[in-house]
Amino acid sequence: MSRKRFPRLGAFEPKLIREALVSSVLKLDLRQQKENPVMLLVEIGGILTTISSVIEISTQKSPFFTIFVSFWLWLTVLFSNFAEALSEGRGKARAASLRQSRTSVPARKLKEESFDATFSEISSSDLRKGDLVLVKANEIIPGDGEVVKGAALVNEAAITGESAPVVRESGGDRSAVTGGTTVIANEIILKITTDPGQTFLDRMISMVEGAERRKTPNEIALEILLIALTGVFLAVVANTYSVSAYSAASSGRGSPASLTILIALFVCLAPTTIAALLPAIGIAGMDRLFQLNVIALSGRAIEAAGDVNVLLLDKTGTITLGNRQATEFLTVNGRSNEELMEAALLSSFADDTPEGKSIIALIQEKTGTASFSPENVTFIPFSAATRVSGAQCGEITYLKGAYDAVTKSVLERGGTIPSDLKGKVDGVATAGGTPLVVARNETIFGVIFLKDILKTGIKERFADLRRIGIKTIMITGDNHLTAATIAAEAGVDDYLAESKPDDKLRMIREYQNEGYMVAMTGDGTNDAPALAQADVAVAMNNGTQPAREAANIIDLDSDPTKLLDIVEIGKQILMTRGALTTFSISNDIAKYFAIIPAALIGIYPQLKILNIMGLATPESAILSAVIFNALVIPMLIPLALAGVKFKSMPASKLFAYNLTIFGLGGVIAPFIGIKIIDLVLAGLMYT
Repeated sequence: MSRKRFPRLGAFEPKLIREALVSSVLKLDLRQQKENPVMLLVEIGGILTTISSVIEISTQKSPFFTIFVSFWLWLTVLFSNFAEALSEGRGKARAASLRQSRTSVPARKLKEESFDATFSEISSSDLRKGDLVLVKANEIIPGDGEVVKGAALVNEAAITGESAPVVRESGGDRSAVTGGTTVIANEIILKITTDPGQTFLDRMISMVEGAERRKTPNEIALEILLIALTGVFLAVVANTYSVSAYSAASSGRGSPASLTILIALFVCLAPTTIAALLPAIGIAGMDRLFQLNVIALSGRAIEAAGDVNVLLLDKTGTITLGNRQATEFLTVNGRSNEELMEAALLSSFADDTPEGKSIIALIQEKTGTASFSPENVTFIPFSAATRVSGAQCGEITYLKGAYDAVTKSVLERGGTIPSDLKGKVDGVATAGGTPLVVARNETIFGVIFLKDILKTGIKERFADLRRIGIKTIMITGDNHLTAATIAAEAGVDDYLAESKPDDKLRMIREYQNEGYMVAMTGDGTNDAPALAQADVAVAMNNGTQPAREAANIIDLDSDPTKLLDIVEIGKQILMTRGALTTFSISNDIAKYFAIIPAALIGIYPQLKILNIMGLATPESAILSAVIFNALVIPMLIPLALAGVKFKSMPASKLFAYNLTIFGLGGVIAPFIGIKIIDLVLAGLMYT
């Protein structure tokens, strides 16, 4: 089934660029720049060089060098603002589609929990937590709540993009409803579970826009590193002036480094590239999640996803397709396949369960047809009491079902149990399948092998996770024998069989006590305790209200396999930060060879040996370094927004890979870029 996604916005859509350009200028307000200390200092440097150029003009000194440096410092700040504004604009544009669903609608507030109770009609904005509301067909659900009476078909396309309606009913794990969705059949009474402004949709919009996005531990650690490096380079610049002033005075050669040169030196040595792109990386990561119809309710959740090293996954619906399918017919006591398939067809023709349909499909595949036309057929539906289903054709009874139920019926009819039946049944169970015995009256024909079918590619994904050091654990209510077989076939590292809510909670706590970061997915009320305990908790949007409240990530499509995508995006964010940090710091090497000789060559002529790039003049060398330092920011914006490509490898190998690609690239690129810019500047100067 195709799903409607939220708009996929290109990184450089014209409308977003126009809005980002305007926002870039508005962000020059120093009060906004204080959130990014490195760029704040760059902007202060731009202000000082601008003032310096005005003074030079007033004193009839040549201002062109200072003006050019000042111009490129302002561009550096604007490029940084543009990167952040562009990523914020993408989030706000996506949030606009959600905001359309948040409208004030009339609500029938009930006096008591009864369809016949009196009500008062109020605005949905006046509803409070605990209020009872009646919603009829073709009406919009006025707020987040839980169905306490009745059942209805609900269209949730406004939230999830899914066109197919879903059933919401009281007393089960499908009782939660979201404000802004529409009842299309029947009527329900719901209890409002949130106050105005605190709804699920409100939280989604806030997170998408980034308005309430908190910095994560890794971001804070990286910012501390950037501030520390900035402090070091401030000290270097201050000492450079002191050394140059003392040397010029004592040697009588040259003059102390000017304010413009010192500011240029600081800006080029400070980690401006990663400081400029860091805000964009985090916001873009949330945007990539939103493209998957996944909403992170905290920035910390995404960060934790990148650090996850233990994954707990449900078997049914996550690792397997969710429904057992017939894969093989096993005859007993010398019976033919034709006899077994005929009995299986008659006993399954009216079975509307996924298992029954898969039996018909397997017969169709093996014989080319799966039809019959006997007269006077009465179908026997499956029941929990009998544990069999089948068909009655006159005096003939066809049955399929559990081993003990079918054998009991056969013995009551005077039949015998084939000697090889128990072996076939045990073989299916040992292989992780479910055996269904098929019989006609007192004769048993064989066994149908029902098997949990793994999702395509799931084993390969688990192998990828294992390569990057993530342990996968399958959670299932199956017995240990079946669980062990499926776990081995899927390639998970461990499994928890016959699991109960307290078992899940205990397992999560044990791993956390050992220092692991744990992620899990769930949708039922019984999953809420474990979700609340997990570091990354992904709740299904069609799950219960307790599950959604306990989680820190909501999957609007209710697809449990998204947990694997979430982990990959979390790691991609960490990889992107690490890669761009490596690139930014490596950039400094080339700038040392450009700016240090240019700044001090008048005092120390021997520094000319460091001009290995053969830059034309001290002025062109400094300008080339400043220009490259500014231009590299917009050049890396697409990478910051798209993220570094995810690599399935251990952390140590990933570190070596990033060090090689981005570290070596960060060293080489400035040498080439600064030299090209210097050639252009030299050509312009000489013409």
